[in-house]
Amino acid sequence: MTLTSPSDLGATRHLVVSQRLRERRRTLGLTQKQVISRLARLGVLSTNKALSSLEHGSGLDVAKLPELAVALDCSVTWLLGLTDDPHSWEPAGRRPTAGPRTRAVDAEVVALATPSALVGTLGVRPLPRVLGPLSGSE
Repeated sequence: MTLTSPSDLGATRHLVVSQRLRERRRTLGLTQKQVISRLARLGVLSTNKALSSLEHGSGLDVAKLPELAVALDCSVTWLLGLTDDPHSWEPAGRRPTAGPRTRAVDAEVVALATPSALVGTLGVRPLPRVLGPLSGSE
């Protein structure tokens, strides 16, 4: 199948995610109820009906992909069909080449992943320091 538009790519990814959710759950020998329990422990409330809908191609919420990946012991990259290894985070066939541009991109990604960057990005303020130094640690 040749993808001709972004909507084709979106539909294909949607189908892949649905298939991989079901495939991974079955590979692990989990029931839908067990996956729902795992999601609940991660703070994601869902139902068997909602998971069944996901596995059949409807109701996909990309915001839940990281928790679904954790619950199914796989990577989001695998759920999206970008790698054949359920534990690989790096898309298959897309290894970056060494060079200044790659290093600059890597530096930007690292900078965005630091707690201080998240504070500004997410609008979260750091907690005030309410305790002084621990006794004996001065």
